[in-house]
Order: sequence, then structure tokens, then C-alpha cells
Amino acid sequence: MNALLTYRGRTVTDEDLAFLQKLIADQPTLSRKAISQQVCQAWNWRQLNGVLKEAVCRGLLLRLHREGHLQLPAPRHQHTNLAGWHRRALTVPIDRTPIESPLADLLPLSFRLVRRTDDEPLFKALLHEHHELGYTQPVGEHLKYLVFSGARVVAALAWSSAAHGLTCRDRFLGWSLEARRRNRHLLAYNSRFLIPPWIRVPHLASHVLGRLARRLSQDWERSYHHPLYFLETFVDPARHRGSCYRAANWIVMGETCGRGHRCPTFEPNRPVKLVLGYPLVKSFRELLGGGLSTSHPGVRVRA
Repeated sequence: MNALLTYRGRTVTDEDLAFLQKLIADQPTLSRKAISQQVCQAWNWRQLNGVLKEAVCRGLLLRLHREGHLQLPAPRHQHTNLAGWHRRALTVPIDRTPIESPLADLLPLSFRLVRRTDDEPLFKALLHEHHELGYTQPVGEHLKYLVFSGARVVAALAWSSAAHGLTCRDRFLGWSLEARRRNRHLLAYNSRFLIPPWIRVPHLASHVLGRLARRLSQDWERSYHHPLYFLETFVDPARHRGSCYRAANWIVMGETCGRGHRCPTFEPNRPVKLVLGYPLVKSFRELLGGGLSTSHPGVRVRA
């Protein structure tokens, strides 16, 4: 039984390919989504919370289609109106009255999970209009937060699945390739962090990071049925120093190589960024299947 390829931890064999080809030939009216659902059910390909890995499966099917191993039906929906969606997102009303005060005047803060709620359009609009990277819909496990002081939004944060391969992080954790493959889902990546420009409150950003670090694992476990032990993020040093992360006791682990994990060459194709990490528990290396780090022997974990 020959292995054709490995995709997101699953090895696809010649037998698997024959199954896929027969499934498509026997049911030619199936949509791509319906095919991925049947494949996930047949392979019992599920997330830890039991949800089918449909998006991952569609990615695999598309790769097999592009490489000529099978022929998928034509897509039934064309997503071409992205500009129109952005214009609609910007119509969400929000109070932009400037706030310049000590942090104590904003307390207490409330943290609201907004994925699939009535507040999600506001979250998307804020990031699209005011974050330098804009808004991108996360794929896979992710959570979205809005932070409120009374009725005013003072911060927005997105957390997603961790990066596939990150040399300095893997070295810091003491990870082997197998340990990374097995335990990467126990990390989360702070993919977006926004303090709206009309909110000018010293120490607010580091305070928000500290508060979220104490609740994120519990929220993640409620959604995805597993905890988190470590957080990571990237900072572009040409634009930011990462001061709020450093003030919240995040650790600078190193720099990226300046290329994506699917880059076909070893040539840099994007800016080099600082990589910062934050352990959520003292025994994070043991729980993540790593070893001792020689470059960072002492790590303090905030209680």
C-alpha cells in the first residue's frame, strides 16, 4: 500500500485515492461540501470536540484535484464579492468618542466571546477598518473577543490555531517533529489584537493580555474539548516593539525565517518578525511533550 501524500497529519494511500475516485464517480451530483462530509464520516476524521474536519478535508480534496489525482465537480458558489462585504462591514455603528484616562477609570472590564453572536459584525468591522492587517476569517479552531468598559468597546482580539512550523518556538519548547504534530493543537496564536485608535489608556493593552491569559484555556476547552498550555504571537519590529506583550511577561523566543511553511524555496518572501510566547502553566514543556530548553532555562509563569 503506497503512501501518496501526507496532509495535515493524515497519510493518503492508493487505497484512499481509489475510495475517493469511486465516491465521486458513483454520486456525480454531490457538491464539494457533500463529498467532504461523506469522506470525513467514512474516515472518522473529526476534531477533538467531535465536529467533522470538513474544511481540512476540502483542502485535501482540492490539492488532489489540482495535482491531477481526481476530478472534483465544479464549485457551486463563487465568492467574488469581497469588496462588497467589506463595505457592508464598515456600516456597523460604534461610539468613537475619545477616551483618555487612567486604566482604573475603565475598570471593571468585561470580556465577551463574540463568534457566531450579534456582536461578530462589529468585531469584523473594527479589525477591517483599524487593524493594519485588516480582517481575515480564521480557519480551524479559533475564538474572538470584544472587551468592554461599560457599553464601550476598548479592545478586540482573535486567537487561532498555532503556526505549523516555527523553528525558534519548537527549539524553545524542545519539540521534535512528532511532538509538534501530536501537540500543536494545545497552543493558540494571537492573530489579531486591536485597541481602537480613539482609546488612549496607558497599560490597557498589557492588562487585557494578562486577563485573557487567565481565562483563554478554559474558554477554549469549552469550545474544543481540550485545554491550552502555551500562547504565541508575531510582532513586526519595523512597526512595533511588542511593548504590551513584554509588559505582560511574554517571552521573545526568536525571529521567523521570513518565509511561509509552504514556501517552495528557501528564499525569504515576507518580513522577518519577532516571535513571542507565553506559558500558561509551569509544566508546559512536559505537557507539550517537549524537552529542556537551553536558550531559555528559566521561565516565570504568572499565576
